[in-house]
Amino acid sequence: MIVMRIEPCPTVIVTRFAPSPTGLLHLGHAYAAMRARDAGERFLLRLEDIDTARCRPEYEAAILEDMEWLGLAFERPVLRQSSRSGAYREALAALQARGLLYPCFCTRKDVAEEIARSAEAPHGPDGPVYPGLCRSLSAAARVRRMADGEPYALRLDAAKAAQQAGNLVFEEEGAGPDGETGSIAVQPSLFGDVVLARKEMPAAYHLAVVVDDAFQGVTLVTRGNDLFAASHVQRLLQALLGLSTPAYAHHRLILDERGRKFSKRDRAVTLRALRESGVTPNEIRARLCR
Repeated sequence: MIVMRIEPCPTVIVTRFAPSPTGLLHLGHAYAAMRARDAGERFLLRLEDIDTARCRPEYEAAILEDMEWLGLAFERPVLRQSSRSGAYREALAALQARGLLYPCFCTRKDVAEEIARSAEAPHGPDGPVYPGLCRSLSAAARVRRMADGEPYALRLDAAKAAQQAGNLVFEEEGAGPDGETGSIAVQPSLFGDVVLARKEMPAAYHLAVVVDDAFQGVTLVTRGNDLFAASHVQRLLQALLGLSTPAYAHHRLILDERGRKFSKRDRAVTLRALRESGVTPNEIRARLCR
């Protein structure tokens, strides 16, 4: 009898570049896109255009033009978050069924005033975290205020979510801001009760990104160190929703001569301006490598 040995199929690394079409791409975007392209066998482009108030068709066209100019071939079709509302509603419904969401009627002013009154307001990576003003509202009060048409956001009850998810880690294949690498223990309450959706936006960043990464089969998320902390809440959401879990590879940020992140408002460093001034893609890559 002949025994055949079947070798396991190697895992194909799938990466993505996911800009928002709210302005022209700059050198920082070019670095992020090149890092993603160089890290995977399959390279995807996703347009995070869920913020319809700020996204513009001309910026979407400019992104495609810049990617072609840089020679960064990506798989088509391009995924647009604006076409994914149904998937986000399903994810929110799944979290709601587990009792993990609650409506928050607080304005920014309400939150700021409550934080100012608290001498020990907890802080997260983005500053003071939401103090939980609406978390304790009764079910009847929530229904009444929603029926009255009060604007609200849907927040994740981080404490309940942490209890249901248990201990979690995410795999860091790059290096975080403080050199973190390997298995990183998740801090589920790092951002507090994060907003996952608003009336005018079917999903906030944290929810949309995990739903879309799973849908596209992304296996390695490459991005700047400024988003390292976001991995904690995103890994939590992956566990709660039963989604696939990619590895992460965070990288350094490209800074200007003053040590600041590049901004879409700084037209001097946009790829369009550099191209029009005669800079070539090879010169861009060489500059970014330095």
